[in-house]
Amino acid sequence: MQIRRANVVVLVLALCCAASAWSQEKKLKKSDLPAAVQKTADDQSKGATVRGYSKETEDGKLEYEVQLTVNGHSKDITMDPQGNVMEIEEEVDMKTLPAEVRSGLEKQAGKATIGKVESLTKHGSLVAYEAQVRDGKKRSEIQVGPDGKPLAHKE
Repeated sequence: MQIRRANVVVLVLALCCAASAWSQEKKLKKSDLPAAVQKTADDQSKGATVRGYSKETEDGKLEYEVQLTVNGHSKDITMDPQGNVMEIEEEVDMKTLPAEVRSGLEKQAGKATIGKVESLTKHGSLVAYEAQVRDGKKRSEIQVGPDGKPLAHKE
């Protein structure tokens, strides 16, 4: 009975580890990308420095990402296997944000310190701004819509 229970525990742990590894990002070389993804990555990276390529499965769907540096800030572009741009996360300077967005982020952050801020564009439309915040040792992310108001759901 003890051995059988131990086997079940080992199996459950192995499955958990496999599921965790399955959803993790895998670094790639450009040559590992499908041709359509390479073309989109090349088009999107004109004038930028490529920091890397990766793939991961999110919600059961395979996604590719190119990480860029553009004019000193980060820009990450997520594509489907056909090379269609799904999402762009681009670092923005807090000082350049519309007043209502700055105010919304500051209100959500409360006493926490706001760090990196990014715009989130999905399928060509700006859907949110997200910021990394730090309160002592605790780190988290907050998001507001393009109007600075809290979102009904996380983007």
